[in-house]
Amino acid sequence: MNKISRIFKPGREPSQAINHIVIILMLIFALGPVVILGFNSLKSTAELGLNPLGPPKNILWENYPKAWVEGNFATTMRNSGFLVIVTVSSVLFLAGMAAYSLARLKPPGSNAFMVFMLVGTTIPVWMYIVPLFILWRTLGLIDSLFGLIIIYTAGNSPFAIFLLRTFMVGIPRDLEDAARIDGATEWQVFRNVIVPLAWPGFLTVGLVVALGTWGEYQLAMIFVHKPDLFPVTTSYFSFVSQYSRDWGLTSAGAIMMIAPVLIIFLALQRQFIDGLTQGGVKL
Repeated sequence: MNKISRIFKPGREPSQAINHIVIILMLIFALGPVVILGFNSLKSTAELGLNPLGPPKNILWENYPKAWVEGNFATTMRNSGFLVIVTVSSVLFLAGMAAYSLARLKPPGSNAFMVFMLVGTTIPVWMYIVPLFILWRTLGLIDSLFGLIIIYTAGNSPFAIFLLRTFMVGIPRDLEDAARIDGATEWQVFRNVIVPLAWPGFLTVGLVVALGTWGEYQLAMIFVHKPDLFPVTTSYFSFVSQYSRDWGLTSAGAIMMIAPVLIIFLALQRQFIDGLTQGGVKL
């Protein structure tokens, strides 16, 4: 009886073994495919057929430079980088001002605008893709990176406005009032007071938009047809279609395609999680 009472003694911390096991299984489930992809990128086609899951016995580093040249990744990664930088900058600038207006200035119809955005985000893009394509063709925005940037900016802005607004609502108004008493304009209040305090929200939005823009495939395939304007996702599809039987080469191309987003996410994952958590609490 004494042994049992000692085991179930109040205040005794429960064992963390189950939690550790679950975390390890989730880690294997998440990183396992990436590790296998990395292994396969260093194999020949013959070795990959005999050993599709294990590490390579004869490492072929030549797969990477060959995939870089054959897949034209120098051009397509530059295109994707341009799309990401301009889209993220546009979304943060426009959504930041809109969120500030909705959170602080309360313009007429702001509540109706929020409802409109909420409803708009639930409509799949395929419901209006045909009229959008006709409009873009009329405006001469087909085969244009700026045409894609406009679509990406419009598609990501509702989420960005919602999240940034939750951050700005939680900022004390006393700081803004003090800046206005010192003679600051609304733009100066937004730039010098609101943006630094809501920086975790801006960082979270920027990371989400960057990852989504880098990996977007379907809209890029529809609106861009020139190979020299392809982003990295559509160029990789063409690359795989051409070298569908050379699995080592296509695996090397896949590693090069996902490497930038993995590095960025791993470097900023703590700020990303903190930003989502703070936004959720203030919501």
